[in-house]
Amino acid sequence: MHNLDYDIIVVGAGHAGCEAAAIAANMGSRVLLITSNMQTIAQMSCNPAMGGIAKGQIVREIDALGGYSGMVSDKSMIQFRMLNKSKGPAMWSPRTQNDRMLFALTWREHLEKTDRVFFYQDAVNRLLVDNDKVIGVHTARGNNFFAKAVILTNGTFLNGIIHIGEQQSKGGRLSENAAYGITEQLVELGFETDRLKTGTPPRVDGRSLDYTKMEKQDGDTDIVGFSYQSVEKIKPEQQKCCYITYTNEKVHDILKTGFDKSPMFTGRIEGVGPRYCPSIEDKINRFADRNRHQLFVEPEGWNTVEIYVNGFSTSLPEEVQLKALQAVPGFEHCRFFRPGYAIEYDYFPPIQLTYTLETKKIENLYCAGQINGTTGYEEAACQGLVAGINAHLKINQQKPFILSRSQAYIGVLIDDLVCKGTDEPYRMFTSRAEFRTLLRQDNADMRLTGLGFEIGTISKERHLKWLTKKNRVEEILLFLQKTKVSIEDTNTFLQGIQEPTIMMNQPLAKLLLRPHVSIQDLMNNFNSVQDMLGHYSLEELEQASILLKYERYIEKEKELVAKMETLECTMIPENFDYTRVQSLSNEAKQKFIKIKPTTLGQASRISGVNPSDIQILMVYMGR
Repeated sequence: MHNLDYDIIVVGAGHAGCEAAAIAANMGSRVLLITSNMQTIAQMSCNPAMGGIAKGQIVREIDALGGYSGMVSDKSMIQFRMLNKSKGPAMWSPRTQNDRMLFALTWREHLEKTDRVFFYQDAVNRLLVDNDKVIGVHTARGNNFFAKAVILTNGTFLNGIIHIGEQQSKGGRLSENAAYGITEQLVELGFETDRLKTGTPPRVDGRSLDYTKMEKQDGDTDIVGFSYQSVEKIKPEQQKCCYITYTNEKVHDILKTGFDKSPMFTGRIEGVGPRYCPSIEDKINRFADRNRHQLFVEPEGWNTVEIYVNGFSTSLPEEVQLKALQAVPGFEHCRFFRPGYAIEYDYFPPIQLTYTLETKKIENLYCAGQINGTTGYEEAACQGLVAGINAHLKINQQKPFILSRSQAYIGVLIDDLVCKGTDEPYRMFTSRAEFRTLLRQDNADMRLTGLGFEIGTISKERHLKWLTKKNRVEEILLFLQKTKVSIEDTNTFLQGIQEPTIMMNQPLAKLLLRPHVSIQDLMNNFNSVQDMLGHYSLEELEQASILLKYERYIEKEKELVAKMETLECTMIPENFDYTRVQSLSNEAKQKFIKIKPTTLGQASRISGVNPSDIQILMVYMGR
């Protein structure tokens, strides 16, 4: 029954599954998206927000390659902020606060309008495998579906266990069933698996809070958004407010009364939790010297009073959670919609994958999202995008799509996972990217949209628009580099902003190198500049300004990239016998045999491998 052939089957309709299904279908594949619950497609299981530090760059990269996350986020935003604006542009990170229900609804509408995406509600409990090649899936209701490739995006559902104090229940999310069968089958097929843990804070009734006791956090007056496409966004004055409050020593003392019933401290949770998003009990335990922790009070949407208490993730008993929260300023009379909880689930260490996210043991089987050990919607979505692209390319006998560390944060993430693996939930940070001056949020389209057009994820119309923008940025740069303003006018301007004056005429580009001079300053003070640049968009002007101001840093990083490419271009034969290279350290041999790096560059980034091991390999291969 239901043995209609598809090109690709995507298991799970979270952020990874949705991006995988959409991109593969837009490239021309017939895609079946199987989910255990059609009502929770693209659900924001944790915080109602997209982007943030480094994650915002990822969402813009997804959009630049033809994914949907950026558009969906922009259409469902209730507040926008560009984080880190006080730092250099490599650190700027867009973030949206979203309407949780509108976000999921918008995603579903986009999927339903995408030709060649088909849906089915059922739980997948087994893969159909023939001669180490996946050929389809078997579901809980006894249906077999066949396809040329399968993408697993199971999120936290594989053998999921929910913890609230001493209470335990099976589930992939609160009130949703866990998934069984796939882990056990993959272990039989020779895969390694392990357990991870994540958590979520309580949701509270916003009508029970006193916002006058909290700090107001408004959105930006300039709403940039994520998508490079024309998406209608809310006006600045329409944005909903977020608030900030703090825990205190009384809150901490109340929380400590529940430690003896905490599944985290009593050992009932075996999985490792996220280091950079710890639970509140973990925070007060690890940072005992701090007498307060910040809490972000975030609305869940336009038409709901539900509030997400960001920073108060917990799995303590419900009565302890409530009592502790009621000791927080503004929360004295708070009422729960639901308590916080922890969830423990299976994942598969990602060193078992290639750069395309295809498994090494089973051909045409791909994994994306939390099944690979990551945490966060954005990390999951970009993996889904890459898996969807590569599954389509593979079944159509086209070369794989692999992003390098110097091309995208997505490339950094996948390289980290495949080379180093992870034994804790992996989260992206700007510090993980060694070329972050190149990988800015403002230039994701310049870096990736051309590549998307080459592989068929970007339309001709969008490509033409991209080329036009690229040319317009170059026009601005040329104008600034060639145009000079009189010494008198320049010095009048510089004196007005208390900057040192000049003795010789300088091009505008040189003036712009000064930290306190912006392109907007030049337009506001020189009529000739306003006349020439007034018709360019803020986005185009900002990009040109960044390219000029950070030219030296950008060139330095490009030089480093060029050096690194020598290693990246040195291929290691597929069946290379590392046991014959006697000078290699034992650890390097073991890692190389297990991970099977494809290039010297990949080999150099494997945890436990020393530079001397790479030099030995280079000499040996040179022979």
